[in-house]
Amino acid sequence: MKLLHLYHDIMNLYGEYANVSALERIISNSGENVEIDRISLGDTADLQAYDFIYIGSGTEDNQKLVLEDFAKYKDSIAEYINSNKPALFTGNSFEMLGKTIIDCNGKEYEGLGIFDFKVVEQNKRRVTADIVYTADFLNKPVVGFVNKCSEINGIDSHLFQVKYGIGDSKDSTNEGIRSNSFFGTHVTGPILIKNPHLLLYIAQLISNNTRDFAVSTEHLQRENSAYEVTLRELNKRYAQ
Repeated sequence: MKLLHLYHDIMNLYGEYANVSALERIISNSGENVEIDRISLGDTADLQAYDFIYIGSGTEDNQKLVLEDFAKYKDSIAEYINSNKPALFTGNSFEMLGKTIIDCNGKEYEGLGIFDFKVVEQNKRRVTADIVYTADFLNKPVVGFVNKCSEINGIDSHLFQVKYGIGDSKDSTNEGIRSNSFFGTHVTGPILIKNPHLLLYIAQLISNNTRDFAVSTEHLQRENSAYEVTLRELNKRYAQ
């Protein structure tokens, strides 16, 4: 299986490389060979050659640098998503797939236009929160952390429902975007390490549900224990 980590060096603000490492480990432990390509600005890749694509979060300035380069993949990433191949974009990386991004100074950047949503940065005001989200395709909530300065409007198919924390915009009860097997969320950092059930779900998508990862999950005992502690503590905190 071939995994692609795009802009691995410049969109890696919160250690997102760990998401790709987690996938490599669980797939390899199932007996499957895994190849990871890590490419960045100025490189080129045939996106259709990959079984999974990942982009992490970056600073707002780095996001704009990447957006200029990422535009060359506009048709290719649209084809990839439409073909139902799995991809995960975390932090502000998925914002690049919308129509426009208006920065905190009012400058407008053209997005790839894969989706119809619009992004507006909020005058350098950052919004942070620990979160608990639910999803109709998962039997457990997702925990994590969001650190952003933007609001998004115009998403038709959301990834998560907000149980605790913040959504796409003020007072929003939804977060992120899902289209076929493409997942975009503002949750930053190693979301797949923090949520082993989501890791298993995406690994199954990558394998087209042809492999049983249950035999390779012994190494997830610590991750599962940490997840249960985090979920319990967040539920307790928000219930107060």
